[in-house]
Amino acid sequence: MLSLPEEKINDLFELVGTKKPLYIPQMNTSGNADFKRWTKGAKLSKALKTVRSAKDFFFPKTEHMVSLKMDGQNVTVEDPRKELEDFVVFGVRACDAASFKIVDDVYLNMTPVDTYYKNRRDHGTVITLACTEPAQTCFCSTYGIDAANPAGDVSAWLAGGKYFFKANTDKGTKFIESVQSLLSESDEAAVDAQKKDTKAKIDKLPLAHLDLSKWKIKNSSDMQKIFNSPVWDKLYQTCLGCGTCTYVCPTCMCFDVRDFDTGNGIKQFRCWDSCMYSDFTQMAAANPRLTQKERFRQRFMHKLVYYPMAHEDHFQCVGCGRCLESCPIHMNIAKVIKAYNDMPDSTDGGAK
Repeated sequence: MLSLPEEKINDLFELVGTKKPLYIPQMNTSGNADFKRWTKGAKLSKALKTVRSAKDFFFPKTEHMVSLKMDGQNVTVEDPRKELEDFVVFGVRACDAASFKIVDDVYLNMTPVDTYYKNRRDHGTVITLACTEPAQTCFCSTYGIDAANPAGDVSAWLAGGKYFFKANTDKGTKFIESVQSLLSESDEAAVDAQKKDTKAKIDKLPLAHLDLSKWKIKNSSDMQKIFNSPVWDKLYQTCLGCGTCTYVCPTCMCFDVRDFDTGNGIKQFRCWDSCMYSDFTQMAAANPRLTQKERFRQRFMHKLVYYPMAHEDHFQCVGCGRCLESCPIHMNIAKVIKAYNDMPDSTDGGAK
């Protein structure tokens, strides 16, 4: 396996970052990590994860979609997009890398393809970095994600004082070729030892063995049982509807489209939205989710029931733990799963 001494990682960043945009986790003024563009002297954060995920690079919080310019009764439609230059994101964790497949399934693998999203995915190269010190809030293993062996265009490990690299895709191979002059062949023993150590730590985490068996839906009747469960009557009551969970989630992908009058035309923007907001489903005639209970239930039904039903039983969660850490009242998807599992009649949704 190809490797690089840990103290030379900045040489790799400089080699890559002087040719194309390179983004790495860096500490912010609040003491947390964010992905920021590399500049000379920038230091790679040792934080386990960033406040927001790497999803931002492919599905940004706001995006200019189209411009309409008016000249009398004539309207000109302009596509503001320009061909993106290739870019590299380094230090993506296994959970965030797994989230890309979930978003890809909606924006790339369904019709119509989201060309805005595709443009960014085509130009981005993702370098993942294996976890070594998982947090108490991590539960990626619940969804079969191996934090010690992340996916991505290139997988990387920091073990025994060296960074190790393995290409997984054509883009990954091109990246390795671009930094080949800095790399040398090394024995994989340090990586194997680290994988074993990390997996042992993950196995001891409080949410490592979260039970999802009662959330595996076989038919619409099973779905209705969960939908009608009395568990929602209790869980929603503390929810503030602030939407924090959706904004830090790497797999939330709902958006709103707004038009802005510039004085001589219209600019249309796409921006993130949240199903937790009261106006998310507001339509001209009515709003089908008038209560916080309905909105709260929708979020978790989509993650744990609706999405899996439409996507070969894959849950729309990667166990990154951001919602556990960010929610001001400590409500999160793990609590919802456990609360339903603990219902006396959870197999029939409490319905009689």
